[in-house]
Amino acid sequence: MDEQYDLASDVIWGAAAIGRTLGMTRRQVYHACDQQYLPFFKVGSTVVCRRSTIMAYITAREEKNASIKRGL
Repeated sequence: MDEQYDLASDVIWGAAAIGRTLGMTRRQVYHACDQQYLPFFKVGSTVVCRRSTIMAYITAREEKNASIKRGL
């Protein structure tokens, strides 16, 4: 594992913090997780996301949507 990786700064704990990061309300975060629109996991009852995973997920969705629009 990369010794420079800082897990604490990559992990976002709680729907409110995830919402602030993504510009969403807490309720929108819960809905997005429920509909599997966001990559997340739970620790107990707390919703948790990784910034790096969210960014990779968003990038992949953008690329997929762009290829659909181009007819690929």
